[in-house]
Amino acid sequence: MTALREPLMRYFPAALALSLLGTVSASTLHSAPPAAMNPNALALLNQGRAALAQNDADAAVDAFEAALAWQPGSSDIFLALADAARKQGMQGKALHYYREVLERDPQNVPAIAGEGAALAEKGALEKARRNLARLQQLCTGACPATRDLAAAIDRGPAPKVLTADAVKPQPQVSAN
Repeated sequence: MTALREPLMRYFPAALALSLLGTVSASTLHSAPPAAMNPNALALLNQGRAALAQNDADAAVDAFEAALAWQPGSSDIFLALADAARKQGMQGKALHYYREVLERDPQNVPAIAGEGAALAEKGALEKARRNLARLQQLCTGACPATRDLAAAIDRGPAPKVLTADAVKPQPQVSAN
């Protein structure tokens, strides 16, 4: 019995470590690759990007939302929707889209940079600086997203859009 016990005790830790290594590597090496984007969604995404490049944010949003129907939860589509919302001056809506992406992938560099730029445009410069610090930790070297966010922080808040009520003249009563 002791002859069997000694080799068992000697090799058990090594066998346990090898089996754990095999289990972990099997689960990570054989995981499914990311799903390819639906061709219809990809076509609509490209159509929306073309519309956004021509400063037609409304048509771009329509195309992006249609693409989202074909490919629900796509980070690329949410990022495109966020960019379109920022072009329309709706930073709050853009922040919603950026945060949708960051919930799934907290290290998504375009989402962190976009969220920081939208925060800077809203005037939340301290929060935007936190995003810049996160980007500087994630991006080593000269990262375009870091430069873009730093420039957005330097520009500061976007000018406020006036509504018709804000410039409505006060009625004046005159004597006849």
